[in-house]
Amino acid sequence: MTYLELSPAITALRVRPEEFELRDNTLHHLASRHSFRFMSDDEVRIEAVCGCQQLRSSPQQSKVLHQAYQDWRVSYWQPLQINREFAEHFEPPGLVRRTMIALLRYLIAWRPAAKAAPIDQPIPVR
Repeated sequence: MTYLELSPAITALRVRPEEFELRDNTLHHLASRHSFRFMSDDEVRIEAVCGCQQLRSSPQQSKVLHQAYQDWRVSYWQPLQINREFAEHFEPPGLVRRTMIALLRYLIAWRPAAKAAPIDQPIPVR
């Protein structure tokens, strides 16, 4: 049986990790629009609009691609996601949030006027 040669994808994943992203547990190569869904350690399903998906990958190369994917995920994707999330913490707040913060600050700083005599008590006459 003829297998699809996965070494170009393996090399790209190792050398140019920024060309890939992970969505819905599927590895996407942005430039080629190929997707790799790992069914097990030695089986990968390739989704593409070209004829690449007509051939299966060999179990040996599927294992190598899966290992490269796991390395990529730990060394590139997870740190990238953590850094993106960290950066979001320091973005300026949106209009609604700024308005709510300003209102909260106003309410915290607001001091009621001096207490007047209670209405139900008579005012002393001199």
